[in-house]
Amino acid sequence: MSMGVSNLIGRVADRRVLQRWTRLADIAGNLDFSELKSARARANDLRREIDRLCRAADGRMAEVGPAGSVVEAPANADWSWRPDFWRIAADPPGVAGVASGTVVGPGVAMFHDCPLQEITFRQLRNRGATDLAPFGLNMDVFRFEGSFLSLAVDLPREAVAGLTRRHLIGLHAAFRFERPLEIFARLNIRNGPNTDQLVLEIAKGSKERNVEFDLAYSELNEKRIESAWLDLIFEAPQMSQIEIRDLTMYRRHRTEI
Repeated sequence: MSMGVSNLIGRVADRRVLQRWTRLADIAGNLDFSELKSARARANDLRREIDRLCRAADGRMAEVGPAGSVVEAPANADWSWRPDFWRIAADPPGVAGVASGTVVGPGVAMFHDCPLQEITFRQLRNRGATDLAPFGLNMDVFRFEGSFLSLAVDLPREAVAGLTRRHLIGLHAAFRFERPLEIFARLNIRNGPNTDQLVLEIAKGSKERNVEFDLAYSELNEKRIESAWLDLIFEAPQMSQIEIRDLTMYRRHRTEI
């Protein structure tokens, strides 16, 4: 059987399955309880596999397409990166009632000290014409009685390999706010028993922000660097919806004069 005939038969079969489930949905209100329960169980099984296929397809298309790999960085950058959460489909795509330390995605976690846990997050598909990241992070914060809310992003090993105090580490973040918020970015570099920290403020209400951490202002022990991570710290986030539509980082050598 040729591939064209096989594809045609598959499309016809899919159309018949869709028509069958459409008819079943139309008469669902008139089914008796046992029939409805059986149909719902079969529908859940089918939906689970369809959702799994869609997540895999979205992740694969984002991974191999240009949107997942394009990172804006200076020409002299020797490393650039976008975390996986903004590149590939997450599973699960979101969590409600977020406890401190909840994993958002690979190498990304949320921390806070609010006892209410009235925080949710979910991954959204970016569809804007200017979006470079395939996915974004949406956070809803309702009542908040804590003193801090932060998103911690582990940097890959490549970020610290050969890192020196002559390096600048750049951060680009694209936001969408329900109301203006003050955000701080803190770069943490563990070297031996010490952790050097550099903090920069992201202007209140800024939708896109590019900042650079200058390691010349640190006391970094270049021979003992072990790991690094970024904290995004949100000030007074209560009753806010926050979208982080993109997050990328790079590093480059400082221009010597």
